[in-house]
Amino acid sequence: MITRSVTSEEIDDLDLMWNDHSNASAFYRGALRKEMGVRGVDSDDLRDRLERAREQGYTLEEITEGTNRFDDPQSLIDEQQNQSPAGDATDD
Repeated sequence: MITRSVTSEEIDDLDLMWNDHSNASAFYRGALRKEMGVRGVDSDDLRDRLERAREQGYTLEEITEGTNRFDDPQSLIDEQQNQSPAGDATDD
């Protein structure tokens, strides 16, 4: 997991101090999911694409460097599936 810094207003800090049981990380993730929805990104679908790309050997850094929008991870997956590594075919 990557830790990011977030700027909050004093009223946010005050509310979190009053309600120290609140999970600020969940609020942040919820806000990100809402923004994804505004952009037409289904978070479950994105999670699936990320997992599939990682199963094919891509690191998060490679995915980040090779993509910049929601459809790009699927392109990486499709590209990898269309490539047949040399030496995999056997004539046994």
